[in-house]
Amino acid sequence: MSDIVRRDPRREWIARNRLHPEHLAVRVDPHGTASPSEWPGPNGLTRRNPRAVGFIGPNGIKRIDRSGAQQAATQSGGRQAQPKDTRRRVDIDAPDFLVAVVPDMPGGRLSSHDRDLLGMARQLADADPERPGAVLAVVFVEPREAAFDEAGIDRLLSLGGAGEDGGGDARFDGYAPEARVAALQAVERELAPRHWLLPDSALGGADLGRRLAVRLGERPATQVWQIEADAVSETDWRCIARGAAGGTDMTRPLPRVAMALAECAEPVSETRHAARPVELTQGPPQVLARIEDLGAVAVDPAGVALGEAEFILSAGNGVKDWEAYHRAARILGATEGASRVAVDDGFMPRDRQVGATGTWVTARVYVAVGISGAIQHLQGIQSCEKVVAINLDGGCDMVKRADLAVIGDAGEILAALVAMVERYREQQQENRDAA
Repeated sequence: MSDIVRRDPRREWIARNRLHPEHLAVRVDPHGTASPSEWPGPNGLTRRNPRAVGFIGPNGIKRIDRSGAQQAATQSGGRQAQPKDTRRRVDIDAPDFLVAVVPDMPGGRLSSHDRDLLGMARQLADADPERPGAVLAVVFVEPREAAFDEAGIDRLLSLGGAGEDGGGDARFDGYAPEARVAALQAVERELAPRHWLLPDSALGGADLGRRLAVRLGERPATQVWQIEADAVSETDWRCIARGAAGGTDMTRPLPRVAMALAECAEPVSETRHAARPVELTQGPPQVLARIEDLGAVAVDPAGVALGEAEFILSAGNGVKDWEAYHRAARILGATEGASRVAVDDGFMPRDRQVGATGTWVTARVYVAVGISGAIQHLQGIQSCEKVVAINLDGGCDMVKRADLAVIGDAGEILAALVAMVERYREQQQENRDAA
């Protein structure tokens, strides 16, 4: 048998193309297991995917890719694979200590920032296998998803959320820092967590964390982006935080109250936890609120900058009826965006272009209507939490990137969506009038 190594150029091209439907099938090691981060190149050199989950970069920093799994886990026809859930289940009956996390949960859902914070909490809780800790999540809003077990939560204390059925405690709805701090003090007295972790964000976590630190008499750590175990003592931790307007890093012992930045740790992905509900014996105390929340101020979505929008309806070359598209954006309350093709053709202004050559967006929901998914456009939406694609081509790159894809004519699908939203609002109005 000849010792000449024969190459398959097509197979090598598929191995380099993360968006190809057969990408994972060809990227296997000699034992037949997928190896999405390293593979041998044509010249015998080991090639590495810098976007793979957990990849160690050239500076020794672990990189986190939130969309690589979605882009790579595809099958032929543009459909995403449905892998079997093989995550290990963890149920801690008698934890040695608690690590309390107060997530922002905008819209009643765990954000990527919240999941990063829970990943940091798991580092603290799982540091000593012989004396395991548990992660306690204190939630002040009505949850709209049941993904707490997937995020690494062992104990769940739900305090707020009035809800449609009248349950829950409405004292914590909206901006209620005084009531929330009093409730966290009650948690401190009854459960005595070893650490308090909050997101250092403008959504409420930064303000609440500083108020809590004052009440507990602690000197908090802010702008934390990494924690590490002390080399001398295994039970002590140090934190690295941004300082001087982000121009320098400061290292100090990890205090009891810490506020962390986004991507401070890798989110939990390999285990599922119990998320047992817990309650306070005495319940949250009654406080005299000196701040009254008058509700959110109505803002025209058309006046919101693309970089700050949370819901974007973006149009591409597949949109033919632009009047219907603008009407759909108004009814859905979405900020309008566009691909470069739509902008170059004069249908949308230049400041509405999404992509590497336009505006990088971080929307919670991004709906791509008739956009095939050029690489520059995919780069601009890589930080979006949920991507919905409406397209006639079920094999285009945007469909492969999307969390949800609707295959069909863009005009017909938008019209059906608008009709559904209008019917829902009419039913809600009828229910309010009947009440």
